[in-house]
Order: sequence, then structure tokens, then C-alpha cells
Amino acid sequence: MKKSTSLVLGEILSPATINLDLQSADRDSVLDELVNQIPQFANLPESRQTLLRALREREQLHSTGIGDGVALPHSRNALVGLVDQPIMVFGRHKKGIPYDAIDGVPARLFFLLIAPTVTQHLAILARLGRVLRDPKLRKNLLTAEKPENVPVLMREAEAKL
Repeated sequence: MKKSTSLVLGEILSPATINLDLQSADRDSVLDELVNQIPQFANLPESRQTLLRALREREQLHSTGIGDGVALPHSRNALVGLVDQPIMVFGRHKKGIPYDAIDGVPARLFFLLIAPTVTQHLAILARLGRVLRDPKLRKNLLTAEKPENVPVLMREAEAKL
């Protein structure tokens, strides 16, 4: 990712961190599945556990299901020292998982976020929230046929902001 003040979601996402066929049946399992999608943590079980613990603690405070079938799992704070650049994982679930969203709609689109600084963490969350308000983007994400399509869809949606 380019070192700049503007964070482009389509550049943070990569096909390696995208799973278009999540298999989990509940929130804890989907968090595991999303964390397993992070290549940087493949051989770092302590980092995986630190992240999972932070994600679960955040969900206990309040669900990160934002409605319209979307969840944005993230820790309450930036995970300083765990990563040196923002990482975003995208996962899609065919049927949806009950996620305690305010509208009660099961989550089908998941964007897991990790950032090294609070500023980046908040900026990415805000940007994600804005682009995901677009029903056309959500529909396109639900029908994307391959992981490579997702960053393109995100870049197109961001260009309209």
C-alpha cells in the first residue's frame, strides 16, 4: 500500500484476503474463518489468538453488524504492534449468519479490519461505512464471481464518494 494520508479500500483489499464462500454457522466461527484468511498470520498463532480475543471482546461490547446484511468486525482499538499496515479481509456467506445487527438482518458481507494506528482504524471504518451505504455495491459484492472482482468494485464505489 502506498504511504499516503488517504486510504483506498480497494488497495487495502487483496484477493488473498477474500473468501467468497464462508462456511461458518455462527459469529465466533466466522471470526475464526476471517482471521484464518490473513496470510501474514499463517505462522503466527499468538498473533491470531490476540486478534481473535480482541474481536470477540469487541463483539461482546456491541455487535459490529451495521445492518443491511453487513458486519464490520474490528477490535475496539488499533492493534499497535500486531500489524505494520492496514489489513482488510472480505468474506461472503451464502445464507447469512445471525449477527445481532440493529435491523435483525443476518450478515452476509463481512469486512474484518486491522490497522496499526487509531487514525487509520477510524478512517478506514468511516470510509467503509460510507461506501457500504450504496445498495448497488452491496448487491455487486453478493454476486461477485471471483475474489479479484471485489477490490475493483470497492475502488469504483470509492470513486463516487
